[in-house]
Amino acid sequence: MTDKLQAFRQYAVDYDCWFDDHPAVYHAQLRLLGRAVPSQGLGLEVGVGSGRFATPLGIRCGIDPSFPLAEMAKSRGVEVAIGVGEHLPYRSGSFDYAVMMTVICFLDDMTGVLLEVLRVLAPSGIIVVGFIERDGEIFRHYRREPEKGRFLRHAVFYSPDEVIRELRDVGVSRVKVAARERGFCILAGKKKIPGMNHPTRINVSFS
Repeated sequence: MTDKLQAFRQYAVDYDCWFDDHPAVYHAQLRLLGRAVPSQGLGLEVGVGSGRFATPLGIRCGIDPSFPLAEMAKSRGVEVAIGVGEHLPYRSGSFDYAVMMTVICFLDDMTGVLLEVLRVLAPSGIIVVGFIERDGEIFRHYRREPEKGRFLRHAVFYSPDEVIRELRDVGVSRVKVAARERGFCILAGKKKIPGMNHPTRINVSFS
């Protein structure tokens, strides 16, 4: 078991309670993510955690490697599978959209996970990625916070340009910044249909 997975299992209750202890930050992130998550269709959250984002945004399915966190998400009404993003236990084309919220910083193989996410998306399915920007305001604040520090010390952070480039490289089209605030960034794009070169439209709000 890796040190980061051990942290999410051992301190699962602390992780979940953080959202209650910091309601303003939590609701701000929820608001930003809500700008990009579709209001209809079958969704999957990869790294669903305790379901703090999936439940209020109507994301029906989730996967997480931490059993304690997955049980919390299940108690909040999410259909949860125990597993990792590199090997998603779903058929190809199963979902209309997929969400990754503060997950990419903990991945050992971001490219592999993104390719798996695209596999389980339907043609023109939407992918939404929320992350803490490297050297941003939130990054600097969280690094000094003991509760977050025990998790983030295992993380690798990226700039928006780096994540945009990664998404495009694996086959995501029309990648856009759906929301950005205080060093927290939400990107959204569409699964590229093979052989389609003309522009496609992302059906999300960018206000």
